[in-house]
Amino acid sequence: MRADTIAVHGGFAKDPATRAVAVPIYQTVSYEFASADEAAALFDLEIEGYRYSRIANPTSAVLERRVAELEGGVGALAVATGQAALYYAFANLADHGGNIVSAPTLYGTTHTLLQHVLPHQGVNVRFAESDAPEHMRAAIDDDTKALFCESVGNPAGNICDLAALAEVAHDRGVPLIVDNTVATPMLLRPIDHGADIVVHSLTKYMGGHGTTLGGIIVDGGRFPWKRHAARFPMFNAPDVSYHGLVYADHFGETAFVARARSVYQRTTGAVIAPFSAFLLLQGIETLALRMERHVENARKVAEFLQGDRRVAWVRYAGFPENPSYPLARKYLQGRAPALLTFGVEGGLEAGKRFYDALSLIKRVVNIGDAKSLACHPASTTHRQMTPAEQAKAGVTPEMIRLSIGIEHIDDLIEDLDRALAAAPQFTEVAAE
Repeated sequence: MRADTIAVHGGFAKDPATRAVAVPIYQTVSYEFASADEAAALFDLEIEGYRYSRIANPTSAVLERRVAELEGGVGALAVATGQAALYYAFANLADHGGNIVSAPTLYGTTHTLLQHVLPHQGVNVRFAESDAPEHMRAAIDDDTKALFCESVGNPAGNICDLAALAEVAHDRGVPLIVDNTVATPMLLRPIDHGADIVVHSLTKYMGGHGTTLGGIIVDGGRFPWKRHAARFPMFNAPDVSYHGLVYADHFGETAFVARARSVYQRTTGAVIAPFSAFLLLQGIETLALRMERHVENARKVAEFLQGDRRVAWVRYAGFPENPSYPLARKYLQGRAPALLTFGVEGGLEAGKRFYDALSLIKRVVNIGDAKSLACHPASTTHRQMTPAEQAKAGVTPEMIRLSIGIEHIDDLIEDLDRALAAAPQFTEVAAE
């Protein structure tokens, strides 16, 4: 099936008990075993099935299958938030030590996880000079466990050269992890370009309504764990907590996501609630249509801002002068994401006046809602970073980030026009 159809039908045909065509909400903690032997087999991972909703749930399983199909993966694990998905993905690869090599253009909380949290747990992190393949390659050593990037940086809006990064990673025997939250599989499928593991904050575009937290890890199923047994013993050596089970042997191409579920979700419990999984599935059903409108509205907003003398600069991957424009053509079929940034003439103070004057566009830190949203990253999402770290992440003091929604474009432009008129340096011009 094509992506638009998978978003509606993927992973579910009908409920086997009732033949309901809507995904049921299995609001249950546990499941009855047919016998003691069946229970033992489930807990030893010898057979598939449900035993406890901290490990798997039928509603969440539909969400996992659907997103895995959308991304072209072989399996997925849905968890409570996008940050939990990232943490599990990193820990699943590096819980025996080592380092993660990351592009510097990241969402602020992801940077905090990598810069401050993982090192305290024995996982070192190396931020490359940029997302350029040569800079990422230079940071890899024999202890590296993965390369990591955001397919579209938040808020920088840069687009990574995924095929080149995958080649760099695979040449050194490590997987490429890609956060695909901003692009979604409707614009880009990283696995098609060599990525091994894809992570999403489902809270954003996938859900689309700003009501429900969720995250997911998608396993591409292509990384040869057995070929790199010395670097990844966790997939190739017996797991004593499961009576000597070897993940690469037992699960084959789904070894990565199976271990993330059996080791990390089972023991640390960042579980997505069944009702949250249900709500996210409702959002995904309209993802294809929403992304069309997001992208089209963002293009018109970017063109309005670029043509307005009250705006100092606009960073939008759909403009030919943008460094990411060739990559947008290569990976996103020429479409630019609905995330863009700009600066108001007059700098930070003028930008604050603009921001405070917004009415229709909401002042929040989220992205990907049906509603249009605005954020000042330097004082919110990236506030924990030093000025130097912010600069490497593509954040400047005056930057305003816009996540363009699906409202009527004329209403959005009118709101932006009114807010720009409130910038102090244009008060006298307007009066004249």
